[in-house]
Amino acid sequence: MSRYALPPTARALILPLLGTVALTTACTSGGDESDPVSSAASPTTASAGTSPADPPSASASASAPTTIPTSAFVELPTELRKSPRRTTPVEEALPKLCGNEFGTGGRQVTASAAMTVTYKKPGDPVSNTPQGLIYQTIFTFEGEGAADYMRRLRSAVEACPSYDRGGNPVKVASKPLSGVGDEAVLVSLTRAATDLNGDRNGGTTSTQIAVARVDGAVTVFNDQGWEGSSGNPAILDQTVRDGVRTIDAWQR
Repeated sequence: MSRYALPPTARALILPLLGTVALTTACTSGGDESDPVSSAASPTTASAGTSPADPPSASASASAPTTIPTSAFVELPTELRKSPRRTTPVEEALPKLCGNEFGTGGRQVTASAAMTVTYKKPGDPVSNTPQGLIYQTIFTFEGEGAADYMRRLRSAVEACPSYDRGGNPVKVASKPLSGVGDEAVLVSLTRAATDLNGDRNGGTTSTQIAVARVDGAVTVFNDQGWEGSSGNPAILDQTVRDGVRTIDAWQR
């Protein structure tokens, strides 16, 4: 992909506008795969550090993507797909633990977008209850922003061994995810299982979050079981690996 450097004066005029561009309505599950999902719009939830809602700095590189097409997002195999992927606000797709750990993109973010896919158990008919949802968010960064994001994320997750979710303690554990992208981390969340009324039923529920860096992009996969049930680690693992390959192909 050809990259052109803009003159400093042009960058100064263009870049402050990036944070104001909204998710395009052209990105739907049935849209053109080349249509952009998002421009430089970033998560709007403030974090304790630099907020990802801050606009890119005036020194942003012209080579950093400012839109993310639908084709950059993973699509589940037909046998796992309960419904097509759909555009989702970034702030809804990103998980929150003790704080805004996954929204720490900062001023180096040049684009962000998210999509959600609903999955089912292999072999289940489409009419059956889904097994869960996977929210995928993609950030693109200028400079070393992607590596900085991963470093900050690891520190933030390590500083959050547990948190409260509606009066139900959630234990947090993380470990490196090998063989995925340039670097990756897997975060596991475990809590007491509850019924639809929020009452504990004696079981345990676990979900996972995977974050991977692919060159100057970072993708966050947030697996949520259906109606508070456990996610599916095997499906998430394969989705993450497929997703990283998809982003790598988009960047080439």
